[in-house]
Amino acid sequence: MAAKGRKQPPVRPDPLSEAAARRHELTRAKAVQALRELDRAGTPVTFAGVAQAARISRSWLYTQPDISDQIRRLREKTDSAGSASAIPADQRATDASLRARLTAALDRSKHLADENARLRRQLARALGDQRSARIRSGNDPGC
Repeated sequence: MAAKGRKQPPVRPDPLSEAAARRHELTRAKAVQALRELDRAGTPVTFAGVAQAARISRSWLYTQPDISDQIRRLREKTDSAGSASAIPADQRATDASLRARLTAALDRSKHLADENARLRRQLARALGDQRSARIRSGNDPGC
């Protein structure tokens, strides 16, 4: 029986559990770092690629829901982007910049179509004037 008023000694954490927790956190940090570097470099993000870059096991990656979800998301983004996977993440175009480029291209296309129509009218007028001048001078081969 414990004596009244006597304090219990503090429970010391298990050194093996502490080491396992440190090893787990170190492994997570390596996986996240590898994942970011692969994405930043434009390299396709796969379980095998992350495992190899981080020097960890693929099976461990599958047991980490947040990391495996992120790998799947990046893999799907890369698959759907097609050739965009070869472009590093920080160099990929944003939606806003793509919209701005599209707007500029549409404006340029409209400007060129308007100029083309104006030039066609000018040419038609010039050809009409030329034909009228030939008819007046009696040099029209069509008569």
